[in-house]
Amino acid sequence: MKYMIVGAGGTGGVLGFNLTESGKDVTLIARGEHLAKMQEKGLTLHRQWCHTRKTIPVKACDMESYEISIKTHCKEQTEENIVEDKTEDAPDVIFVCVKGYSLDSVVPFLRNVAGPDTIILPILNIFGTGGKLQPQIPDSLVLDGCIYVSATIREPGELAQNGEILRVVFGTRGDAPVSEKQEAMLQQLEKDLNDSNIRGLRSHHIETACLKKFSYVSPAGAAGLFYQAKAGDFQQEGPQREMLIALIREISNLADAMGYGFDDDYVKINLDIMSKLDPKADTSMQRDVAAGRQSEIDGLVYEVVRLGEKYQVALPTYQAVAERLKKKY
Repeated sequence: MKYMIVGAGGTGGVLGFNLTESGKDVTLIARGEHLAKMQEKGLTLHRQWCHTRKTIPVKACDMESYEISIKTHCKEQTEENIVEDKTEDAPDVIFVCVKGYSLDSVVPFLRNVAGPDTIILPILNIFGTGGKLQPQIPDSLVLDGCIYVSATIREPGELAQNGEILRVVFGTRGDAPVSEKQEAMLQQLEKDLNDSNIRGLRSHHIETACLKKFSYVSPAGAAGLFYQAKAGDFQQEGPQREMLIALIREISNLADAMGYGFDDDYVKINLDIMSKLDPKADTSMQRDVAAGRQSEIDGLVYEVVRLGEKYQVALPTYQAVAERLKKKY
């Protein structure tokens, strides 16, 4: 299958590296100096836990160049009296790995490059992205999904993966219609991920699966930003760890109210994930705020408070964090 990954940062870049390394057909969509370095020298991945560094050649371009290449190919087909049809050029699977605040800006591109059988898999930190994206791209199948990985851009063309965990969970929401061809593609997607040293898992309860992931990324980002804390602060006893635990419990309570109750102790599970990270690791939201960039505070913190109000769930720790962050940022 042909894969496209929109966004080549810590999430999309690591996925693209592993899929490309295993021989899959992958195109990375990026921009700026990061794109220039990948085109010139390839993509480098530092696996911090085992102190390895590897560089591989990758296919990478920006959105504008990709669209131009499709239009040029279609023009050539027309001149050769072949019926113009973008289906041949369309990716089979598009991973959307941008920040939540950038999602709207990539929707026109997704509409232009996706074919009728293309599967679009958004892997964002924000809960419920697929359901919000599907009406905007009605001619394609939009899944929901989440990823477990801790990685960042070390410098243009180079990624640092902080922990060994690399897992992608994906699936359709409710009774979303899936064609016979798309069903075969979903099965192949799961196989291709696992063949690429990525733990791929298709879930038939994807809303619950994504909320479970959200029970890690939202508390880690919220507590990390509140205390300016790194993984090492959460790996030992103290107020940072206690806040993290309280936030995870509140997400669990919210999940119960939403009808997506957890069947396991996600305090224990998430603390175990945190324990395996490089002590210096932090979250992308912390890095964005520190750099004065736009961040995902709204989707990771304020949206939780709004959901608590909607489902009438008390979230005192989230409310306290939200009030502090609104004053500070």
